[in-house]
Parts: sequence; C-alpha cells; structure tokens
Amino acid sequence: MARDNKSLNRRDVLKATGAVGTAGLAGLAGCTGGGDDSGGGGGGGGDDEYPALGNYPIEGDTATFGFNVPQSGPYASEGEDELRAYELAVKHLNEGGGWVDSQFDDLSGDGVLGYTIDHVDGDTATDADQARQSASGMIQRDDAIMISGGSSSAVAIAVQGLCQNEKVMFMCCLTHSNDTTGTDCVRYSFREMFNAYMTGQALAPVVRDAYGEDLQFYQLYADYSWGQTQQASMEQFMTDVAGWEQVESVATPLGTSDYSTYLSGAQSSGADVLILNHYGLDGANSMQQAIDAGIDEEMEIIVPLYNRPMAEAAGGAIEGIYGTVAWDSQIDNTPSQEFTQAFRDEYDRTPSGPAQLAYAQTLQYAAAVERAGTFYPPEVIRQLEDYEYDNIGMGAETMRGCDHQAQRDVPVVQGLPASEQSEGTYFNIVNITSRDDLGYACDAGPAAECELGSYE
Repeated sequence: MARDNKSLNRRDVLKATGAVGTAGLAGLAGCTGGGDDSGGGGGGGGDDEYPALGNYPIEGDTATFGFNVPQSGPYASEGEDELRAYELAVKHLNEGGGWVDSQFDDLSGDGVLGYTIDHVDGDTATDADQARQSASGMIQRDDAIMISGGSSSAVAIAVQGLCQNEKVMFMCCLTHSNDTTGTDCVRYSFREMFNAYMTGQALAPVVRDAYGEDLQFYQLYADYSWGQTQQASMEQFMTDVAGWEQVESVATPLGTSDYSTYLSGAQSSGADVLILNHYGLDGANSMQQAIDAGIDEEMEIIVPLYNRPMAEAAGGAIEGIYGTVAWDSQIDNTPSQEFTQAFRDEYDRTPSGPAQLAYAQTLQYAAAVERAGTFYPPEVIRQLEDYEYDNIGMGAETMRGCDHQAQRDVPVVQGLPASEQSEGTYFNIVNITSRDDLGYACDAGPAAECELGSYE
C-alpha cells in the first residue's frame, strides 16, 4: 500500500540498501534524520544489538500498535468490543490501571521500554482481502510494530501470513479455526483463543450426558476456514465421544441473512440434533430463525461457539442451547473481576469474551517486549514460546512453543431464557473444562500440520 506521500524514512532506506548489520544502521542515522543512535525512544530499540527487521528499530519515542477489527459486516459487534478493549489496554500501558497494575509484573504503566504506546485501527469488514490491505497499510504507512485483531479465522490467517512475510508480530484476537495454529500457523503469530478441535472435545461429553447416545445429527456450517474446521471437529468428537452419527453437513455462505432453505433441509432430515456452526450476526440469525421455525420442538440445537454480542442479538432464542465461549464475566476469579470492573469503569458496559482476548493479547505482547528488553521480533517471540502464565482469568496456561497455541481451559455454557437474561449475563456456565482434558500433542491433531517458519 502507498505511504500517502510520506518522506523517505529509515525503513525505506534499509529496504533499498539491504543494510542489516549494526554498522549499516549506524551509518544510516545521519542520512535518515534519526540523529539518535540509540533508537530515539526510551532505550528499548536496541539498535546496537540487533539488525533491522520488519518495523524494528522504532524511530522516535512512540511505538505504534495496529488493531485490525471488523467495524462493518456480520462480525461488527464483536469488532466494536475488541476495539474498546484494545484502546483500554493502550491506556493502561501508558497510564497504569487494570491488569497492568495487578497481574502483569513485567509492565510499569509508563509505556513499554520507555516508549509511549500509540495505535491505529482499521476495518477488516470480515473480508480476508480487505483485512490484508488494512494491515499492510498499518505496517507500511504507520510503521506498526505489532498487529492484533480478528473475529474471522479467514481474516486472521490472511493477516498472520502477511505479518510473517513482513516480520511484524501478529497477536491473534478472535480466531477459532484449527488451521490458524495448524496448517496455516506461522512463527510471527500467537493465539490465546482455543480452537474448534478443543470445542469439540469440551462439548461432546456434556451434550452426550444431556441428550444421550445413539443420536443422529445434522450440521450447517459457515463456508470458510473456521466453519469448515468447526464442522470437521464436531463430526469427529460427536461421533467418537458422544457416540452419535452424522446424517449430513451443509455449507452456508458467510453473511447469509435467510437460512430458511437450509433449516428446512435439516428439519426434514429425521436427525435428532441440529448443530449450527455460525457466529456473530450469522449465528444470532440462524438460531432465531431455527426457533421461529419450531425446530427446537423436534430437534435439539447446539451452537458450538458463542459470545455475548451474539447472544444479546439472539435474545431468548438461546434458551437451553449449549456452546462454548472464550471467556465470560461470570467466571469468578480475581483477574476476571478486575478486567470486568476496569472495562465497566471505562465504558459503562460489561465486556465480552472477544474484548477479554483483545485486552489480554495486547498486554501479553507488551510484557514479552519488557522481558526481552527489546522490540526486536525474534527475541519477543522467544519470550512468548512455552511461556506459562495465570493472570488473565482462565487459570494456568501455557503458550505452546511448537504451534503458538495456548493450552487453556474451555468454558462450556448453556443459554439462559429471556426472563433470566440481563446486560452482560446470557449464559449459565455448565462446566469449565480443564486443559488437562483437552488439547493434543505437538505431533497430533492440528499441531501435526504446523510448520512455524523462520524467526528472521
């Protein structure tokens, strides 16, 4: 993407000359107007230690984060809440507050390595090409040192591939496809969110106990990376663990507004269970239309992945429907309570699971930079690989080094009736499935397909 006629900067000169060594960096300081051989910021640039890579070293005294979220399209409600949390994280990094004061010992509340944190944001429109273009602008025009965002796995996969090529780190927000940390994994991306494989593992024993064995199920799924891997994982675990049999699975286009034809096919299939692998506004619409069609009187309904904006839009249609969530404000531990309170204080609203992911991933990146003592991406990556933590409200976790997938607990929930719903409360937490009962080895499941690529 063009740089909006900006004058030639240090990154341009480095790309043009191919300079990568310390001597090359020092020699360029005068011709690019950098002036300060230390990197111009709070001393964290480490120009004398590492070569130029991606948008490292940082010029000046400000480090820019890029937040790439759906601000239009079927996942816009999720994107709006993510952006709120990103902005809150930046505020706390610069001014203190929230988890910066209480849960992240590596963070000071006075910027990161002496740099003030700034941010830019873009609209992915839940479209991979637009998301890639937006992220490219943040990297090339705005010199973002880190990108975060999501709500669509197709978007996350597209952006993390770009970030790998550009050597700029990507901290996944909401992405649930197995492929994100499986077939399409990259060294420069990390995911806190669990995946479709783990959702299948967590849900299968719960719904088996609730509905019985020897049932037949029918699936509708969003026709892109997330929906495809979600459908496959539900088929695997509903068959192997629940003892059910799949009748049929049917793809639906992302952004579908009228599911009547698809629901009619499910209704006439003779299956006992309908699994709706839809998310965001799509999930709210398909649930509501299924209830309006009376399908809940003939079949049990499962929605494998929920969130609060989706449940809010669906209202009473979620009653009794099982699913999983990234996180919920009802989870009763100190980090969850602190984040919920900080978010309410700032926005007078209860945070969603996507908001918690956005806030957590921003602080995790910043803390890794502090531990590394530099923004140089390979060193930050090494600080995150196999890092163990217990400070974001989901218990003890490990950011696994082999595939950059968080090993973590998964909350299983059931929708509340409309009469019991209130702002921020839409689910009953049925179980928080331990990470010890989930996951897979590095040579199994989605991880078996992962080749992370190079650090440099």
